[in-house]
Amino acid sequence: MVNKIVETNLGKKVDLERISEGSASPVTKSGAFYVFSVRLGPDDLREYSFTNRDRAVSMRNVLVGHLAQKIKFEAKKKVL
Repeated sequence: MVNKIVETNLGKKVDLERISEGSASPVTKSGAFYVFSVRLGPDDLREYSFTNRDRAVSMRNVLVGHLAQKIKFEAKKKVL
């Protein structure tokens, strides 16, 4: 289970779920597809498209969780 609130190097406490939710766009319908995008870095934007809305929402939630873990891992890596 991912700890929701972590402390940064500057002493600020941040919620990883809110940060990762803000990095992912909402699921929208574009033609025959349901699309969303996830920003992994300053120059890394990935777009995903699905034909089923339930799959798109499910995958967005999974990717948001993975992004929260990535942010937490990178924060630990910088401290060491």
